[in-house]
Amino acid sequence: MPENQSVPDQHATPPVGGVFHVKAEVLGPDDVRRAITRIAHEIVERNRGLDDVVLIGLQRGGVWIAQQLAAAIQRIEPSAAVPVGAIDVSMYRDDIGLRPVVPGTVTDIPVDIAGRIVVLVDDVLFTGRTVRAALDALNEYGRPHMVQLAVLIDRGHRELPIRPDFVGKNLPSSRDEDVRVSPDGVLIGHRHAPGVVAS
Repeated sequence: MPENQSVPDQHATPPVGGVFHVKAEVLGPDDVRRAITRIAHEIVERNRGLDDVVLIGLQRGGVWIAQQLAAAIQRIEPSAAVPVGAIDVSMYRDDIGLRPVVPGTVTDIPVDIAGRIVVLVDDVLFTGRTVRAALDALNEYGRPHMVQLAVLIDRGHRELPIRPDFVGKNLPSSRDEDVRVSPDGVLIGHRHAPGVVAS
């Protein structure tokens, strides 16, 4: 074996949070594109005149959706150039002392949000605590005229009185299920601790 070639470590650390086992595909890639396009139409209809609208994706899962929403809005309203930003809410969560803090990436808000309509974008809405943290984080950057919420998947199980304005799909799920969202589709399944065999 060449000197520089590494040998796979059979005792490598397993993935954080365990192994994801797929139960079903909820949406395929075409379904995801259609859902994003529909949400884009709804944002345009609700906010006539898009000059004051800013899309801000929650790190990490909401950023790519915000970018695709902006592209879809531009196809609907070619003259509209809706700014897209990203916000990391890691340090604003109310469970910061209960679990490890895993920062997403840097917050990037390209415009002054004071007096503007901010559409927060996330992939999955579950308990609502991440959205609450995002609202707190936004306060560091100005006072929007209005904040709206767009999510691709709403799982239910809310712990706070937070309701989305725009939803791609309502997905009833149990608390112990996990939902994975990507441009390639939406999967539902279970996360098993390392060494636990799925039944």
